[in-house]
Amino acid sequence: MYDKQLPLSFEYRANQTFDDYYAGSNLETVSLLQDAVVNHTEKQVFIWGESGIGKSHLLRACCDKAHQADKTSFYFDFAVCDVADPDLFDGLESFDIVCLDNITRIVGQSAWEIAFFNFYNLHREIGNTLILSATCPPNELIINLPDLKTRLNWGLTLKLKTLGDDDKIAALIFKAGQMGFEISVQTGRYILSQYARDLNYLWSLLETMDHASLAAKRKLTIPFLKEILPQS
Repeated sequence: MYDKQLPLSFEYRANQTFDDYYAGSNLETVSLLQDAVVNHTEKQVFIWGESGIGKSHLLRACCDKAHQADKTSFYFDFAVCDVADPDLFDGLESFDIVCLDNITRIVGQSAWEIAFFNFYNLHREIGNTLILSATCPPNELIINLPDLKTRLNWGLTLKLKTLGDDDKIAALIFKAGQMGFEISVQTGRYILSQYARDLNYLWSLLETMDHASLAAKRKLTIPFLKEILPQS
């Protein structure tokens, strides 16, 4: 069994693997996550950093890595927790790897905290691995349940670093290559100078560029980009 099947908006994305992730200055974080999944070096890993820098990608990549290692895994993004309730945690303790994204969205809510706390204890007692993400470190989470706050400060805490401009250009070139086309350093600089630098937004621009280039059978020159991309 790979990912628990739920009547929720969970979608496994085959292109969000470690191979598809441009690590840049986060290479050590990627290595530690892979080791935790495959070799069980950590019972808990807490990843934090600003929005739009790839935390969700990494948690999904952990599930992919678990699948390759014949381990069971589960991923859920609490950014969509309005479609779930605390019963979500029922039975999750049996999964080798549980990845919970954006946990900031449920802390401070009594029913969620209690359910999470009970799951946490069972999952850890069995010896499985929990991987969490948030936009702040665990000691800054506003948690009402003291024992839960203590537990979330256990384990390995990793800050995902924001990519600088050179790394973002390299990431654009890398991602384009993964999608099957090429862009130049000059094109990457143009994109960064004209558009928001959130990685998810940049990836959406690459999809637009790819489709337009194929349809028009034209190379991705800067004049062509000015025609096909939204005005900044």
